[in-house]
Order: sequence, then C-alpha cells, then structure tokens
Amino acid sequence: MNPSILCIEDHLDNMMLVRRLFPVGRYNLIEAKNGVQGLSIADSQHLDLILLDINLPDIDGYEITRRIRSSAKAELAQIPIIVVTANAMKGDAQKALDAGCDVYLSKPINIIELIETVDAFVGKERQRGSA
Repeated sequence: MNPSILCIEDHLDNMMLVRRLFPVGRYNLIEAKNGVQGLSIADSQHLDLILLDINLPDIDGYEITRRIRSSAKAELAQIPIIVVTANAMKGDAQKALDAGCDVYLSKPINIIELIETVDAFVGKERQRGSA
C-alpha cells in the first residue's frame, strides 16, 4: 500500500509542487487548504506523514502540531510532521520543533532535501508496497 501523506498548504503553487514531487501511484497525497480541514482529515484517516505549512489562514501550524501531539489517538499523536515554511527567522526552527514537529524545512523548498526527508520517514513503506 502506498504511503498516505497529508499536505496542509494554502498556496496553490506550493501544493502543485508537492503533487509533482509525490505522484499518485507512489503516494496517496491528501490535500488540505487550511488547518481546520487538515485536523479533520488527520483525525479521520490513516496517515503516514504530514507536510505542514506554518502560515495558514485559520490555525497556524504550531497549534495544529500541538493538537495532533496531544491527541488521545496514539497513532495520530506519533505521526511524523515535517514543517515546510517561509518562516526562516532566527528561532523559527526551534519554535516548530518545540511545538512537536519532527523536521523543519524552510522555503523556498529544496526539492532534493524534501524528497529525501519524506523518504526517510515513509520510503520503506513505499518500497514494501511496490514489492
């Protein structure tokens, strides 16, 4: 079975890039345009990873991460979260990690770094699914 990745991102250009990097057939990419939608999807579906923007129109990524990490559902509370954000000021990476994110990546997105980071978390699942 292909890894399920939830991408919570409100900018269309960034979402289109993620679609290209994680194509259907290799990944089950689920899209959310805001934090409320993302939390609802995370709570109702099996996911292997979350790609998360910090600057969303409703709930910021820090709060989304805190809510996921405090979930009573162990599977959800432990899901890997990769923050991909334009917040690149001193202290922003630590703030994301303190909220409970596993990895902080700044925009503009380094495509190779993003793919390698995702593969580090879900690559084995993808290889198992294609065997």
